[in-house]
Amino acid sequence: MVPPVVVGQPVVSPVYLVGQAPGAKEGALGRPFAWTAGRTMFRWFANIGLDEETFRERVYMAAVCRCFPGKNPKGGDRVPAPQEIERCSVWLRTELDLLRPALIIPVGKLAASRFLTFGQLGDVVGKRHRVELGGVRTDLIPLPHPSGASTWHRREPGRSLLEQALGLIHSHPAWRSLCDWNAR
Repeated sequence: MVPPVVVGQPVVSPVYLVGQAPGAKEGALGRPFAWTAGRTMFRWFANIGLDEETFRERVYMAAVCRCFPGKNPKGGDRVPAPQEIERCSVWLRTELDLLRPALIIPVGKLAASRFLTFGQLGDVVGKRHRVELGGVRTDLIPLPHPSGASTWHRREPGRSLLEQALGLIHSHPAWRSLCDWNAR
């Protein structure tokens, strides 16, 4: 793994977003989803009520691994190894224990697999999953990874499943509370 550790700003939130790991640019920029994939993802969230700045202020952003895993010799970013995932897992467990979010949004197959067992991404995206973490029941609504290297979310059935997932997030009470934050 390549330092520095990249984390979102600390915010007590009912919504917890978890990605795979920072990309090559995020370390220098000092925040998660700060490059191409982030632009795509924040466009998705803007369409359901939160622009990037507001999202970063109101949603706790984490990752399965907190440092850039390095480049894959065959192209793209390297997927973190099981040992690396295990070494970083204490952060995820601790954050979830402290925050007890009402909604977890795993972004990408690796993040979703930390909470669910499944074969294909299409088996879990577009659905709300009720899970128990540390004795607390919470909702999980997985999204595909917004990477430019992936075409999954730009072709069927991925495009339709992404829209279903965003609709579920948009209607979730935890998300609605963030959108209505200014009305308080």
